Amino acid sequence: MSASAPQFTRRRSIRTAAAAALALPLTARAATAHAQTAHPPAAHPATGPTQEQRRAGGAALRTMSFNLRYASETPPNSWPERRPVTRALLRRERPHLLGTQEGLYAQLKDIAADLGRARYDWLGIGRAGGSRDEFMAIFYDVRRLRPLEYDHFWLSGRPALIGSATWGNTVIRMVTWVRFRDLATGHELYHLNTHLDHRSQPSRERSAALINERLGGLDPALPRLVTGDFNVPAHGNPVYDTLLADGRLVDTWEVAESRSKLYGTFHGYRPLVPDGDRIDWILASPGVRVRRASINTFERGGQYPSDHLPVQALIEL
Repeated sequence: MSASAPQFTRRRSIRTAAAAALALPLTARAATAHAQTAHPPAAHPATGPTQEQRRAGGAALRTMSFNLRYASETPPNSWPERRPVTRALLRRERPHLLGTQEGLYAQLKDIAADLGRARYDWLGIGRAGGSRDEFMAIFYDVRRLRPLEYDHFWLSGRPALIGSATWGNTVIRMVTWVRFRDLATGHELYHLNTHLDHRSQPSRERSAALINERLGGLDPALPRLVTGDFNVPAHGNPVYDTLLADGRLVDTWEVAESRSKLYGTFHGYRPLVPDGDRIDWILASPGVRVRRASINTFERGGQYPSDHLPVQALIEL
């Protein structure tokens, strides 16, 4: 589950250590947890949205959270079997903003190639550092969004320490975050992407509290989007309650103006479960308008892209 480490680069236009909104939580750890990107973000114009961009893009952002299932080579449901279906899904949906979980470096490069460098770029770091282990990678449509700053922190008692795991989880857990400018509207937003532990409830609860702490350091004038596989059902769990406490965030599924049919978002390549548990969520600031929320059941010939169903929200900042 690891790949050879490439030489990572950082564009000067992205100023992670100078993040005003996250300065208190993040600058103290800048020396140990520098942001890294697998590809330097493509250059974008510094000017505001053009009339053509406003007409073409409108105000709505297509967002998605997708646990990719790491790239196993063992059939059935190996990555070579799933890659064409994943490519078809993403090309059909064309999310402007995509938070992924479990992706391995080579797998993410495959997805980037399938989406096209002229249209998409991505940011992330392996949770064990460099290209090692799984990523919480964030893909974005370069014609719609421009990253302004980004970084990572680990869900542990030592969030600055790459690869740390101190709360009873044996699997490393982390968050990647990016501050974006929407080129179609000129608005800015923060996107945090994560994957909580699959076994340890104490770890999940402490992770939710740490994410809340970091969210509290954000500029309140800017909306937040949190995507992830939280490994607990929405409702009836302290993790969900913590993240939605005091109106900091809302569940886009619950506040959407329209919704798709509900299915359990983890299916494990077994028959889908109508009205099942949603363990993959898109959370947003209360002021974000959610025009539609959906759980995507795309498959081809019985082959699903992953053992999770992607979840989507069409939002307006």
